[in-house]
Amino acid sequence: MSDAPQRIFTIGFAGKTAEQFFTILKGAGVRRVLDVRLYNSSQLAGYTKKSDLPFFLRSLVGADYLHLAAFAPSKQLLNGYKEGEISWAEYVDEYTSILDRRQPHQDLKSGDIDGGCLLCAEPTPEQCHRRLAAEYLQRVWPDLMIQHL
Repeated sequence: MSDAPQRIFTIGFAGKTAEQFFTILKGAGVRRVLDVRLYNSSQLAGYTKKSDLPFFLRSLVGADYLHLAAFAPSKQLLNGYKEGEISWAEYVDEYTSILDRRQPHQDLKSGDIDGGCLLCAEPTPEQCHRRLAAEYLQRVWPDLMIQHL
């Protein structure tokens, strides 16, 4: 990445109408959505399904779409947390270990990150892996600024 400070955004689509979601992205100046979901093609994804989202982003926001599967949690980890088998603290530790093993930042170019927005379903970042993914990227690139939308 360059020496100039760069910005990455995060957003969750749950609880937002399509109008709210795309208006927020456009208003923030998001240049590409970086999809970090494990499941991005189910009916539950609604207007953010992988097959539809690139079109909506180009048409409504003027942004690109990139699926970053290496940033998604493992199925076992996600299910364990959803089913209450592991705590949030355990989730954080395991997800961080997954990122440390995968080192997904190595597949990214600086242009992918600056103005990019990590996408997941959770409405807020506090207990969502997109926040952890953004913080991982900030550890790799300390000048990276994170803004949760």
